[in-house]
Amino acid sequence: MMPTRFDALPTATWPRLRNLLDGHAAGGPVINMTIGEPKHKFPDWVGPTLVEAMEGFNSYPDNNGTPELRGAITGFLQRRYAIDLDMDNQVMVLNGTREGLFNAVVALGQTGSKILIPNPFYQVYTVAAMAIGAQSVYLPARAESGFLPDLDALTPEELNQTSVFFLCSPSNPQGAVASEAYWSRLLTLAETYDFKIFADECYSEIYRAAPPPGALQVAAQMGADPERVVAFHSLSKRSNLPGLRSGFVASGPKNISRIKQLRAYAGCPVAGPIQHVSAKVWSDEDHVVANRQLYCGKFEAADRIFAGIQSYNSPQAGFFLWLPVEDDEAAALKLWTETGLRVLPGSYLGQIANEQNPGSGYVRVALVAPKEEMQRGLTILRDCLYK
Repeated sequence: MMPTRFDALPTATWPRLRNLLDGHAAGGPVINMTIGEPKHKFPDWVGPTLVEAMEGFNSYPDNNGTPELRGAITGFLQRRYAIDLDMDNQVMVLNGTREGLFNAVVALGQTGSKILIPNPFYQVYTVAAMAIGAQSVYLPARAESGFLPDLDALTPEELNQTSVFFLCSPSNPQGAVASEAYWSRLLTLAETYDFKIFADECYSEIYRAAPPPGALQVAAQMGADPERVVAFHSLSKRSNLPGLRSGFVASGPKNISRIKQLRAYAGCPVAGPIQHVSAKVWSDEDHVVANRQLYCGKFEAADRIFAGIQSYNSPQAGFFLWLPVEDDEAAALKLWTETGLRVLPGSYLGQIANEQNPGSGYVRVALVAPKEEMQRGLTILRDCLYK
């Protein structure tokens, strides 16, 4: 039998974690700090807004997004990044960003090209590359390069073969933010070597100080070709609505036209009532500010708990801690069997490249639980691993 493109799929993160931990009894009351599933309350008006649009389930939804939703999205982009996009030609609604990240590679990537991926990474990036027969190239995102890929380490030969460069900012798992200078440098490389930047900006609204700059924002400031950037946003983290499965993709008209064409044949539009409520959510900033303040309070608590621990890195954004340990699998197993705390080994988020996995030697800890539970978990972790 001939092998398929997916025979070499990376082992999924969560089955690996279950295989590591579930054969052992918990060493205490279970506290789960593995998955980044937001637990803060979403706005009270979401439910009633959804109910008022329930009749929409009786109709096929707008394939590319209703005018009301696309208008709300472009309004968000204008407020947040001071960019003016054409709601008819430069945005499309998504069933969450995972769908969009995958389908954008299918629509815009090139078979036989290289797709550059930060390492550690979101696994859909490499699965999408496999789907079109492209080569995933893993770029280490280590502490010495600010937990972002080192752009100066890229070779002209490599860049000449690149069709897509993925960048997540703020990054998962490290919480690093690409500066305007970083985006500008990457955009210059994209213009020089003719590749597209896929900017995964799902954590853009969870930050501690200054708002993280966006790829489309910097492209507009530079006067760069808008087709160079394909940006992805979601309501999952911004608005604590991961179950709504609602996001969007924004780019130049040519890119969006090709993504729309794929959706027309093989995609799944967002249900009408969900589009209705999403428009209201994108239009409201009060709940976003309140959500961000809750996370800022959690980061301040984490900083207090880990004060004096030299290896601790306080993240700029997102809602994870990326904590250095000697052996990430051993640390996760020790925490589980001795305390009942579940964390994710960093190596499960990375890939071995050049005989190294940049995720090894770290554990990822999600700060999504209620603050009191989170503080209890972090204190247990500190006392178990660092004292």
